[in-house]
Amino acid sequence: MPGLDSEGLDFRAASESFAPVRKLARRDLDTLRLVTSHQGRQVLTVGGMLLFGRDRERHFPDAWIQAGRFQGADKSRIIDRAEIRSFPLRAVEQAIAFVEKHTLHGAEIGAVRRKERWSLPPVAVREAVINAVVHTGYAQRGAPLRLSIFDDRLEIENPGLLPFGLTLEDLPHGVSKLRNRVIGRVFHALGLVEQWGSGIQRMAAACRDAGLAAPVFEEIATRFRLTIATARIGRPALQATDEAILARLAAANGLITSDVAKTIGLTPRATRTRLARLVGRGLVREVGTGPQDPKRRYFRAD
Repeated sequence: MPGLDSEGLDFRAASESFAPVRKLARRDLDTLRLVTSHQGRQVLTVGGMLLFGRDRERHFPDAWIQAGRFQGADKSRIIDRAEIRSFPLRAVEQAIAFVEKHTLHGAEIGAVRRKERWSLPPVAVREAVINAVVHTGYAQRGAPLRLSIFDDRLEIENPGLLPFGLTLEDLPHGVSKLRNRVIGRVFHALGLVEQWGSGIQRMAAACRDAGLAAPVFEEIATRFRLTIATARIGRPALQATDEAILARLAAANGLITSDVAKTIGLTPRATRTRLARLVGRGLVREVGTGPQDPKRRYFRAD
């Protein structure tokens, strides 16, 4: 964007986004291609504007997420809505939070414990939202990204068809072409994207493990749509150790890591890894002040 110098980038917002990973230096802006040299001066790139631009809505008015929760299986009645206009990194968190808010299907109250039920695996939701933000065709005008929650499914629709040479049949096999290189580079640096093409495979695996049908991918007019159905078509696939963890949690009103470790005969570190995986699949929920909280407790969530 040759008409905008590097001051068009909100360095404070960029620094706050990188704070959990590392301290962001001014020289990193060029390495990440948030800014670039043009005719002897530093100017903002399109990716830099989309990620951290001070005036991003003026240049890209459709770079936001329209979220809605609808009653039933169509859009005739809306229950809740949100316009998510934050910088993309924060927008991802807010979009995921909106889905989680509406896919926790109440709770079963028993004599001893409360069992919360999630209709979608959190890993699949996370990958679906990130995939949409990273691969949106931001040059396309007319409509924002759309996240729609129905009684029977989640739909995430973003502007832009698949890049030339990539087909719908390629996606489940991990074949990927990155549309927005700067956004992809920054998301990768922050650990939100592991390797190109792996997100859809993780999403599909999370659905399969949760007993759900595989995600459905469609190209509709000039937009790409991903759909995840919430109806279970099978029993969630679990290893024997995970079954033992869930059985132990079902018999207790919350356990800390060391309690679970004694049950399954693994080290606390290995146990935390398994618990984190079960949390990601929506089978276990955690309560605590942070990952290092020694009193962090785990509850069965299904």
